[in-house]
Amino acid sequence: MKIANFYGPEDVRIEEAPIPTPNAGEIIIQNKVALTCGTDVKMYMRGYPLLTPPHGFGHEAAGIISAIGAGITKFKVGDRVVAHDSAPCGTCYYCKQGQHSMCENLILNFGAFSQYQKIPAPLVAQNVFHIPPHMNLRDAALTEPFACAVYGIAEIGIEPGDTVVVNGAGPIGLMFTRLAYFKGAKVIATDLSDNRLKTAKQLGAAITINVSKCEDIVQTVKEYTDEGRGADVAIEAVGMPATWETTIPMSRKGGRVLLFGGTKGGSTIQLDATMLHYSQITIKGVFHTTPKYVAKAFDLIKNGVISADVFIGNEYPLDKVVDALLSHKSGNVIKNCIVFD
Repeated sequence: MKIANFYGPEDVRIEEAPIPTPNAGEIIIQNKVALTCGTDVKMYMRGYPLLTPPHGFGHEAAGIISAIGAGITKFKVGDRVVAHDSAPCGTCYYCKQGQHSMCENLILNFGAFSQYQKIPAPLVAQNVFHIPPHMNLRDAALTEPFACAVYGIAEIGIEPGDTVVVNGAGPIGLMFTRLAYFKGAKVIATDLSDNRLKTAKQLGAAITINVSKCEDIVQTVKEYTDEGRGADVAIEAVGMPATWETTIPMSRKGGRVLLFGGTKGGSTIQLDATMLHYSQITIKGVFHTTPKYVAKAFDLIKNGVISADVFIGNEYPLDKVVDALLSHKSGNVIKNCIVFD
């Protein structure tokens, strides 16, 4: 089989490897589609601290089961399935607290940019889903990122009638916009790209603001809120310290702030402590997702809440995966799709 292996920053090689065989509790998926993600781009550019090169990468895929290990009863060869990119251990301190996204022994499932992929038993048990006949594979492959957005929205809480500002109209920001809209919120979306803001509008944003075209983004956002008091919920989905700093004061007194965009290691921000204290603002950082919200995300996609067609710019064969990643990095597309033979 062919696999894209990461050897180091900007060094990805398409190589031949044996088709994996499953151990007990495992399945092998013949990938049919895989989507690019900002995390894949970051990994390509600078590596990933949890994995030692050379290793496969990519984590948003869907395909068909080609082999099953002993003890598998829920799935059979030929089933169309989507597998999440990780599973919690269920036994560490954080798992016992119900905080599965912070699992100390998280089982990773990277390797979507390969023709065949072995899925570890804990993932098979918790985070693999049958794709129904009416659902296309590209939509199913959105499950992982959408699960992150579903988890974030659940953690911060959105009520009908809330005003929600979403800073960033990349894949996750657009998913936050869609979910907030479905929660009955008035959504304000901000970004530097007019094209992405058009997509945000398509997904339910009532107001879109190009940050590069206003002098004071915080004040501009507040002008679109009731009596200029600020948003009920402010969401950061960019991952830049400067955007973290502007997102927080966009919230009203008693408002809620979700900081989801991951920043570069060692990043710091400056906060107005007086404003935080007297405005009684709740700030929450959220990372990754949990099996509960992976299942919820899959059900929402299955029911048509979101479609991959809105996100995918171009299709590429596996041997052009670097081109797909660089195209994603350019910002001219939201995602690209690797299509396997």
